[in-house]
Amino acid sequence: MSDRLVISTGGGDAPGLNAVIFAVVNAATRKGWEVYGSRYGYGGFLDKDELVRLTPDCVEGILTQGGTILGTTNKGNPFAKPVENLAGEIQIVDISDKIMRGFLRMGFSCHIAVGGDGSLEIAHRFAQKGMPVIGVPKTIDNDLEATDRTFGFDTAVSTATDAIDKLHSTAKSHDRVMVVEVMGRDSGWIALYSGIAGGADVILIPEIPFDMEAVCSKIAENELHEKHYSIVVVAEGARAQGGEVISKGTGEIGRTELLLGGIGEWVANQIRQRLGKDTRSLVLGHLQRGGSPTNFDRLLALRFGAAAVRMAQAKVYDHMVAWVPPNMTAVPIAEAIRRRKKVDLESDKVLTARDIGICLGDGHAITS
Repeated sequence: MSDRLVISTGGGDAPGLNAVIFAVVNAATRKGWEVYGSRYGYGGFLDKDELVRLTPDCVEGILTQGGTILGTTNKGNPFAKPVENLAGEIQIVDISDKIMRGFLRMGFSCHIAVGGDGSLEIAHRFAQKGMPVIGVPKTIDNDLEATDRTFGFDTAVSTATDAIDKLHSTAKSHDRVMVVEVMGRDSGWIALYSGIAGGADVILIPEIPFDMEAVCSKIAENELHEKHYSIVVVAEGARAQGGEVISKGTGEIGRTELLLGGIGEWVANQIRQRLGKDTRSLVLGHLQRGGSPTNFDRLLALRFGAAAVRMAQAKVYDHMVAWVPPNMTAVPIAEAIRRRKKVDLESDKVLTARDIGICLGDGHAITS
């Protein structure tokens, strides 16, 4: 009997997911294996109607498409799933054993789980229960420590940079300060990359608690140099010195992680009050998740997918595919999710931002 792989996509969507599916299906089929897709995370393990047979014909043309043909969810943790009981009350239940029984009953030899740290933590827990699992890192936030880059990040940065580029002309026309809030959770990669590439005046990231006096001083300095507009890029997880991260709560039952958002408007209000400048804020939000993946993300996603099939052939389970340039390698999932990757404040990119006069909110100044 040939091997039967099942692939799932969990957590938030990211450009390049379909490219991973494309690579897995084509690479596995060429080995004579069968490939199935589980819709909406682990839905296919519970309901055969949510399980789809994937062939090269099925995935033809999806390489350039954003999103995922399998659908995804960030509400589907099988170890803590909200379920409504007969009394209409919501209870948190563990349905992981039911999923394990479904996996075994369907005769799968390996599960390729594509997701971020939350989805990979779930995959690791299933590996501990005996499921042969291989992880593929997916997050636009680029915050997985074990891999140099995650697919979706480059596309998100390109989207944010394009937005910042467009804001320059409208900000200049009205002599305004434009504050742009970007995604990234508690890592500042998207803000840093897009802010530098987009010519921002101020970049605020979670790794550097910011001082509003320093931010306003940079904007006032622009005025002294006859530049009457400014662009401020703020990561959603940034916070003021001595302040708390601004959030919208947890958002839904069974969710423990904060739903970040609102720091951009807070910063804009502070600038407006302190300087009297016409200041507007913009939240890019899920725009950063959408659209066709860049050529970099397509190639990276294809490499991840093909490497996952090679790992399945070698039976390297409970490991995640990681890009450690120039090669793809296998890293234990437990190691990959141990901590989130933060911006190194001594890195060349941070030094570059400082050298070209970008304020990072800490009052640090380059002296000649």
